[in-house]
Amino acid sequence: MNELKINLCGISMKNPLILASGILGVSNEYFKTLEENGAGAVVIKSISREPRSGHPNPVILAYEAGLMNAVGYSNPGLDIAKEEFSKITVKIPVIASIIGSEPKDFEYMAKNFLHDGFAAVEIPLSCPHTPGFGTLAGQGTPQATTAITKAVRKHTKLPIIVKLSPNIDSIGTVAQAAEKAGADAISACNTLGPGMVINIETAKPFLDFKVGGVSGPALRPIAVRCVYDIFKSVKIPIIGIGGVTTGRDAIEMMMAGASAVGLGTAVYYRGVGVFNKIAEEMSDWLKENNYTNVSEIIGVAHE
Repeated sequence: MNELKINLCGISMKNPLILASGILGVSNEYFKTLEENGAGAVVIKSISREPRSGHPNPVILAYEAGLMNAVGYSNPGLDIAKEEFSKITVKIPVIASIIGSEPKDFEYMAKNFLHDGFAAVEIPLSCPHTPGFGTLAGQGTPQATTAITKAVRKHTKLPIIVKLSPNIDSIGTVAQAAEKAGADAISACNTLGPGMVINIETAKPFLDFKVGGVSGPALRPIAVRCVYDIFKSVKIPIIGIGGVTTGRDAIEMMMAGASAVGLGTAVYYRGVGVFNKIAEEMSDWLKENNYTNVSEIIGVAHE
């Protein structure tokens, strides 16, 4: 499928499909499975300086329009993660993901966790359900985005991908702040909300944390609009994320302006083989519509 090959921030990928952070990206063994099933790249689970247990179960809910989650950034912390990811054993690009409550936390993680084995680093500033992180820590503003991006840039030459929230009033403005501060790409978008679903038999919310980020098909039209707005605002590439489950969905996201596409809930709906399935669907569509390379469709909805 040569027509699906892309170059993202200098990273060569066999296709534009990237495993989104938090979905299976927990070890090198999982990376091998993802590589075998057609992933173009993977983003690891977000890592913090200290271990985090996250929110109590239940943390994930499937409902009629998608998924809700309030995982709470559970992760083993820097020391264990550093050992696990000290050597990348797959050929596909592996993208680090680091989190913190303040710019100095991101700076510490960039200095002590990142290495040349990673293809890039994602900095999520957009989680809607974890106190002290993301939008609940005020990280979705141009000022916070600038400070955090600059803090990471001081300690790495890796491409920086800033992950934004769909809840931002003017997402293009925040994307511009990230670009000016040294970001090499924008990831859009994280989960929406938070939202809530109540179990009417127990008269209580399904999730222990009560609210969670909304993802899946319900998010896709909003994510497409976010990518469309960002494309008009910055010159750096965009990774479009949010409810993509088919090849047609991925094509739509790229027409809005995405250079690559993140998959999360698609793995839940169609299994780990979803990367090969969507790649084949994209390839077939491109050939049927007389395109020679997937990069030709990036942003065509703006024309």
